[in-house]
Amino acid sequence: MSTTATAMTTPLYEAHVGLGGRMVEFAGTMLPVQYKGIIAESKAVRERAGMFDVSHMARLRFTGERVLEYLEWVTSNDVAKLTDNHGQYSLLPNSQGGCVDDIIVYRLGETEYKMVVNAANHTKDVAHLKAMNTFGVEMEDYSDQTAMIAVQGPDATKLVAALSSKPNALLSAAFFGTLDVEVAGVACFAARSGYTGEDGYELQCQATDASKLWQALLDIGVEPCGLGSRDTLRVEAGLPLYGHELNDELSPIAAGLGWVVSKTKAFLGSEHVNKARVEGTPTKLQGIRLEGKRLPSPEMKVFSDSSEIGKISSGVYSPLLDCGIGFAFLDPSVKLGAACEVEIRGTMIPGTVVSKRFFKRD
Repeated sequence: MSTTATAMTTPLYEAHVGLGGRMVEFAGTMLPVQYKGIIAESKAVRERAGMFDVSHMARLRFTGERVLEYLEWVTSNDVAKLTDNHGQYSLLPNSQGGCVDDIIVYRLGETEYKMVVNAANHTKDVAHLKAMNTFGVEMEDYSDQTAMIAVQGPDATKLVAALSSKPNALLSAAFFGTLDVEVAGVACFAARSGYTGEDGYELQCQATDASKLWQALLDIGVEPCGLGSRDTLRVEAGLPLYGHELNDELSPIAAGLGWVVSKTKAFLGSEHVNKARVEGTPTKLQGIRLEGKRLPSPEMKVFSDSSEIGKISSGVYSPLLDCGIGFAFLDPSVKLGAACEVEIRGTMIPGTVVSKRFFKRD
């Protein structure tokens, strides 16, 4: 399938086409939505190991004497708590208490950090970070020179370790721990993180080495997976997607992300976020589990006793639970366990309000 006039490709585009990947444009980049199928790929990640080309996500490096001070101001989480070779999930807040993006920050050393941001917000994030940089920090966007592959699943770490120059270090690394390592002879920045609720690694490497790394992982049985299964897996794991559960206007408190918002430091917009934490928000993000296999879609209305109580923000069919599941912003008075209905194309489908964490690996 050819790209559109404006769509970009990742260094793995030809590999995806060669494997029969069904290519679609996502966030301006041609990516596989599926190979064998969303259900098969979702099960591969839950049962063994799958991998995703996430090279479309932006990768930034920050250096300078005041880099910690800068990152403490522009991110919501406590960067000062990070030690070398560790990372944290965080947010880029705006001045009004909303979110520019959700991100991961990694500390490499006292004056050097890395950040991974969402592909759809790449240009916006870079402009925002530049505008906030009154600290003399150097920012390098090294996205185009590199690729990133996420290997996820209960067997992911041992499979990556088997190909690596530092197997014991990979297997013993903490969650969000990082290390520089060779995998299949390819130099990688490896971070023990992911977007599926499973264990695994996100591997950054030079763009010219991406195909070699991808093929080596294929050769040891890691299943290639597309955007469709990635979305299914992240909803099962209770993980938000920017533009659905987060945006420039919505407080992260409403999205249930108070745990990545510092209670002790001042940051951009912190007074608004703190106010929302104390006073509450008009809606609260909850999970919805439906009876049957129909999947809810964004903006579908949720009802209780014939009264509208909120709207769906994300929805999928869960192969793990064999039913439709989703997230919904509901009236804060709605409690877990409450019966509800979702209007799907004119039909009321019964369901239950549940925890957003549909799946949690032991």
